[in-house]
Amino acid sequence: MGFGQNLQFLRKMRNRMTQEELAEKMEVSRQTISKWELEAAFPEMEKAILLSQLFSCSLDELMLGDMVCDNEAYTDIRVEEVSALRYIKYAVISQEPEEDAMNHMKAWADAFGIENPEIIGWDFSCLSQEQVNVYHMHGYEAACILPEAVKQPELPIMEQEKQLYSVITIKEPFDAPFVLIPNAYKTLGYYIEINGMKEKRQKGILPCFEKTYEKNGIVYMDIHIAVENVHS
Repeated sequence: MGFGQNLQFLRKMRNRMTQEELAEKMEVSRQTISKWELEAAFPEMEKAILLSQLFSCSLDELMLGDMVCDNEAYTDIRVEEVSALRYIKYAVISQEPEEDAMNHMKAWADAFGIENPEIIGWDFSCLSQEQVNVYHMHGYEAACILPEAVKQPELPIMEQEKQLYSVITIKEPFDAPFVLIPNAYKTLGYYIEINGMKEKRQKGILPCFEKTYEKNGIVYMDIHIAVENVHS
């Protein structure tokens, strides 16, 4: 990958900015932007610095890096407001904690009479170096969103007010989970930076979570990262 593909990727990530819109911001012609993206020409240093400032990246990343995380599996990158949540959660630390945590929550929901439970999950990072390096373990938390009609369970209930999240959807994420999922987080991180947002780290707010579901026989995963604000 090179400058041209990086520029095209960054432009599309900036709210699908057109070549005309970028040309206006850079005070050049649309044809110049096209030449840059085709690497038929390269910007002068002043313009290159302006590009790196516009897209919140370094000159090295822009000119020499491999920033492109584009993949047909990734769709519908957006910002959405997630309604207030009431949930219970369960953490597992093992070599394969995701499935264990998810299955535990699904079994709990079934036992509690919750039909079609909404299950979300996220990495649980409070592990020792011995657990990670010697035993190759990692942690994962799964949570069941509680419908309003559900009676008070005999477990601690976590609550969260409505919150803005930046979201990316992955189609068939488990076809190549160790590539598609990490790269989706990377892509979403670029999207947040490029569009002038800031990740939200606040007690009582889930900083990120994953939600897997099936639609028309196809498995999807929505990855959410909490954001503080959105700038145009």
